[in-house]
Amino acid sequence: MRHERGHFPGVFALVNGLAKEGKLTAEQERFRRANNDWYDAAYPTPDASVYDPERNPGAVAWFRTTATHLVERVPGYLEILAAHGVECQEVRSADPGRVVYKDDVQVVVVPPPSGAGAVPTGA
Repeated sequence: MRHERGHFPGVFALVNGLAKEGKLTAEQERFRRANNDWYDAAYPTPDASVYDPERNPGAVAWFRTTATHLVERVPGYLEILAAHGVECQEVRSADPGRVVYKDDVQVVVVPPPSGAGAVPTGA
C-alpha cells in the first residue's frame, strides 16, 4: 500500500501505523517506543521542508550502507510486521533518486518516475 505522499512506506511507518491502529501487543509497543526513541536520538532529523510535496514530491529517507549501527535494529521491526501479516521488501539502490538532503547516515531523495533504480533485495 502506498503512503499518502505517494511512495511505499518503510518499516518504521508500517509499524507506527499498526501502533496508531492499536494493533500492537504491549511487548511490541514497548519495543517500538524504546527503539523509536533510540533512533530519534541516534541521527539527525531533516528539516520537514525536505518532504514538501510541491518541491520534493514523494521524498523518502534511505539509510546509507555505512550506517550499520542503524540497520542493526531493523529486524525487530520486521518481526512485528511478520507477526501482523504485513509483507515488506528490503530495497537497495546505488541511485535511489535526486538527493534533497544528506548527512553521515542517511539521504532523503525524490525517487525517479516509477521507482527506476531501486532494486528489491528480499523481505
